[in-house]
This record gives sequence, structure tokens and C-alpha cells, in this order.
Amino acid sequence: MNKIYIVAFTLLGIVFNSMSQEIVFISKEKVLDKMIENNQSIKISEEDYNQARADFRQTNAVFLPNITASHTGMATTNPLMAFGSKLNQEILTASDFNPALLNDPKQTQNFATKFEIQQPLINMDGLYQRKAAKAIMDATYLQTQRNTDFLELEVNKAYMQLQLAYKTLAVIKKSLTSAESNKKLAENSYKQGYLQRSDVLSVEVRVTEVQNQMQTAISNLENASNYISYLMNDQQDIIYKPSDSLAVDGYNIKDDIGIPENRSDIKAMQLATEAYSANNKADKMAFLPRLNAFGSYELYDDQIFQADASGYIFGAQLSWDIFQGSKRFGKAQKSQAELDKSKLQYDQYISQSKLELNKAKRMLIDAENKLKLTELALEQSEESLRIRTNRFKEGLEKTSDLLISEAQYAQKQLEYYQTIFEYNYTQAYLNFLTKE
Repeated sequence: MNKIYIVAFTLLGIVFNSMSQEIVFISKEKVLDKMIENNQSIKISEEDYNQARADFRQTNAVFLPNITASHTGMATTNPLMAFGSKLNQEILTASDFNPALLNDPKQTQNFATKFEIQQPLINMDGLYQRKAAKAIMDATYLQTQRNTDFLELEVNKAYMQLQLAYKTLAVIKKSLTSAESNKKLAENSYKQGYLQRSDVLSVEVRVTEVQNQMQTAISNLENASNYISYLMNDQQDIIYKPSDSLAVDGYNIKDDIGIPENRSDIKAMQLATEAYSANNKADKMAFLPRLNAFGSYELYDDQIFQADASGYIFGAQLSWDIFQGSKRFGKAQKSQAELDKSKLQYDQYISQSKLELNKAKRMLIDAENKLKLTELALEQSEESLRIRTNRFKEGLEKTSDLLISEAQYAQKQLEYYQTIFEYNYTQAYLNFLTKE
């Protein structure tokens, strides 16, 4: 008998120790706000978008000029370089045409400051590459939105798990109180000679079972709190308590709902296909010539950072890479294969999404039917327990029958709350699948 009390007090000590942690009331709306603000997965998705946007901004080079500036200093005795340097510096004299000086010049210094500009005019493959980068950027943004939607679903699930954990804990606490009360009755009846020792031991076993269930329920409660902290990126060791209790939620879900074409992840896959298509066109356009304008302004002197002479060049260049050893042919074939693969993946994703939606619809119907049955079973088991408890107090009921009825009532309560959780989550999941 003393062992039973030792176990009971030990368990209560564990319960109070767990509950001695800071308990914070929290609402689902607050969890959602903190998740959107602090969740690491969302921040990672945002950085993916920033990366895609930076890639798109690089394609501005298709329209904007490339401008460079340089200052070069050199000394030479090369006949051609020496003569050309003096010519650029505008210091050439008649004596410089002396064949001996031309063939064997003295060391000549030359300092050149040069400003260059290159302006693309017609670059068809670059235009399609820009279009592909824009599609990828938009697709990444939509994927970020879809990731946020998924995390909102996870918040709903985690919050409902927390609600379920408190309901489970309440049921088990009530069962433990009832089991301990029955144990006292059994002990009194045993002392009066109405029960056998085996009946008392059966009641004590029931108390121990409920105590074990209590410890499991506490662990589940802490796990649910930790997961909510993880979603909010909160490092504190806090036990959360929902501001509202677990109850049947009512979503306005239509019977004829389908997969919306403008759902963010589906739209993102469409944009990904467009990006592959644009890349394929860019590879094909690489066979066409390019037209670019260019110009430079140059300053020359034999002293550093001086500019006694100057000149400029401007013009346009039409260039055409006629053959690159079949490299472009292979690249175009690869991008075509990527495009075809993207189309197949899109069709597969649509089919899979429809499959998940139809499955979720059936899950909702099953959960709704199960909810009605578990509610009815709960009422019946509660009435059965009430009758058997009264009869047990009067000595008209077997101990084993009372224990069975008590365990059944607790089980039906847990099944009922679990069904509410499944029903609510299925509705939230359907809403996630059909969110535009």
C-alpha cells in the first residue's frame, strides 16, 4: 500500500514541477503574428526571393550601358609602341622620323586615361533571358507565399494539438481522481469483508495505469508547447496554454470546391514553365547576330595624371558567332528537354493536388460521421459509468465491471476530443488546398 502512495506522490511532484515552468496564455492569432514575423523558414524564403530578384536585376545589362574608366602608365623602347605613344601624345616632330631613332628609340613614357562605353542595341537572347529571370523571380515570390500558407496550417495544427493536450490532461486528471476515490471505497469494503484482496489490487493497478497516462499527457503538452515555440522562433522554455478550448470549428467549405488555378504554388509552377520556355527561346536566339554600339574617350601624356592630348572613338559592331563546335545546338536541346520536363511536372502536380483534395474531402466526411458516433458513444459510456458507480457504492456491482466502465468512459472522452481535432484539422487542410 505504501508503494502506491509513494508512486502517487512522486507523480504529483513531477506534475507540479512541470507546471512550475512559466505558463503563458496565448491565442492562435498571436501565434500566427509571431510566426510570420520571426519564423526562420519564412525568412529563408524571403532571402530566396531576394536572390531571384537580384538575378533579375542583373539582366538590366541588356538595356543599360557598360561604362569603364582606366589609367595606364608604361615605359617602352619598342619602336612601334614608342612611335605610337608620341603620336597619341601629339608631340611628334620631324626629327622623330630619323630612321635611326625610329629603329632604335630611346625609352618613351606614356600615361593614358581612358573612358569606355558599350551600349547593347539588339540582343535577342538577352531579352529572353531577362524574361526567364522575371518569371523565376515571380515564381519564387509565390512560393514564399505558399510556404507562409503552409506554416499557417502548421500553426493551426500545433495550436489544436495544444488544445487537445490540455483536454487529454483534464480527462486523465479526472480519471485519476475517480480511480483514487474508488480505491478508497475498495479498501473500506475490503476491511469490512465485502471485497477480496484481488479486487483491491485490481483497483490499485488501475490507479497506476492512470498515473502513467498522466505522465505521457504531460510530455505531450510540453512537446506541443515546444513546437509552438519553434514555429515562432522563440527560444524560451515556456508552457503555453490556449486562450480558448478545443471545440468543433465551422468552416464554410462548399461541396463543389476544386483546385484553384491561381493557387500560389500552382501559379508558381506555371511561371517556372514560362521561364524554361523563355530560356529555350534564348538559346535559339543565340544563333542570331548581335548589334552593339561602343565608344571611348582617351587622354594621353608623358607625365602621370596629365592630359595634354586627347581623342575619341565611336562606332557600332554587328557580331555573329556562326559556329561554336555544336555547343549551342546541345544547349538548345537541353533547354528544350527541361521545358518538356517542366510541363510534365506541372501536369503531375495538378493530378496529385486533385488526388489530395479528393482524399481530404473523404476524410472530412469520415471525420464528421465519426464525430457523431463518438459523441453518442461518450454519452452512453458516461451513463453506464454513473449507473455502475452507484451500484458499486451499494455493493451491487463487481469491481472489475466498474474498472472496465471507468476505463471505457475515459477512452471515449479521449476518442471524442481526438475526433474533434481530426475534424478541425481536416477542414483547415481543405482550406489550405483550396486557398487562392
